[in-house]
Amino acid sequence: MAELVQQYLDQILADHVSNTDGALADYIPELARVDPDEFGLSLSLADGFIYESGDSSTEFTIQSISKPFTYALALECLGCDAVDARIGVEPSGEAFNEISVDETTNIPKNPMINAGAIAAVSLVPGATPQARFDRIHEFYSACAGRELSIDEGLYASEKATGSRNRAIAYMLQSFGVLDGDPDEILDVYVRQCSVKVTTTDLARMAATFARGGVEVTGRRIASAEVVQRTLSVMITCGMYDAAGDWVSAVGLPAKSGVGGGISAVLPGQLGIGVYSPRLDSKGNSVRGVEVCRALSVSLGLHFLSVTRESRSTIRNTYDASPGIRVYELHGDLLFTGAEQVLRTLDQDGGEFDVAILELSRIDDIDDAARRMLTGMRQSLTAAGKEGYLVDPDGALRAAPHADARVFRTLDEALSTASAHCADSAG
Repeated sequence: MAELVQQYLDQILADHVSNTDGALADYIPELARVDPDEFGLSLSLADGFIYESGDSSTEFTIQSISKPFTYALALECLGCDAVDARIGVEPSGEAFNEISVDETTNIPKNPMINAGAIAAVSLVPGATPQARFDRIHEFYSACAGRELSIDEGLYASEKATGSRNRAIAYMLQSFGVLDGDPDEILDVYVRQCSVKVTTTDLARMAATFARGGVEVTGRRIASAEVVQRTLSVMITCGMYDAAGDWVSAVGLPAKSGVGGGISAVLPGQLGIGVYSPRLDSKGNSVRGVEVCRALSVSLGLHFLSVTRESRSTIRNTYDASPGIRVYELHGDLLFTGAEQVLRTLDQDGGEFDVAILELSRIDDIDDAARRMLTGMRQSLTAAGKEGYLVDPDGALRAAPHADARVFRTLDEALSTASAHCADSAG
């Protein structure tokens, strides 16, 4: 039944594919040459399961989405106090490439603008520029779960047209923020922005943060404290001077890049990667922002609405009789909890003829979970199975799927299931 989620993601892209607002970034020549119509979306669940839609395998450069990962690496290597002495955590209210520092401290206002990101690169330990970049590249690759490559053409293009960033680097040196050679530090920064990713890479990198710094195989690559600090800055500063609108409308720690990507995190649950290269006036992907907004609203992903999601789970599973399996659910059932339930039914499909979901212990359920559960039967019948819902308290209310079979009591559902099994056997 993973196809229920897949169909939804495909529909999200279809709903926004006609939006051709915005323009390609043209201040870096290579970025102006990409296909403006490419459009991809990936979700990585906390357990590593991936959903992909559209141009999810298209590679593009990570650009400013690199910033939170280098910031996290600097925090991991040096600790918060040392990093805080060089980079602030306050929203700037300025363009991402503004040539400025905090008027009081003379340090960059946060690590999500270019000044702060260049300072973060300088804090990553390395005896040489290559060693510093190798450490950054290794960290990105570990978060993505594969070795990422570099777009050498974009690197050369961005380096040749990077006068504004060069001005920022020398300004930082004049204020004592950079200890090393500004040109060497800037070279590493440009190279990190030239790392190639797909939307699936971005979703996996975000999911590593969603798991508190643990990549999908279980290896810890950043501490929970570092991830918490990084996500806090992402939620307030990650979308530049559109951060306030993003927090209220989408509510996910996120970072955009002028290459057209967005990476967003729902802590404890999932990571999102989106790609569409036409940008708005803030430097954010037009369709990417709209897709994230639609996902957040439709699936209930705003971080302030999911504080009890960890309680959502399958409380108990048992076979009521041969061919009939009952799944007792409890807690708050939101998108990720419903997705987990449906994927469990997929995995168990060979072990039952009828699946019954018992919802009497559900505390709260959102619209996304309602749609997914009431669509369960349609997927099961297509596989030659049957699916029933037991909803004594009317949690599902008006089910949008006419095929849904909803019972008031478990006994009624079991009686119907037994009759179904008997008819099938006859």
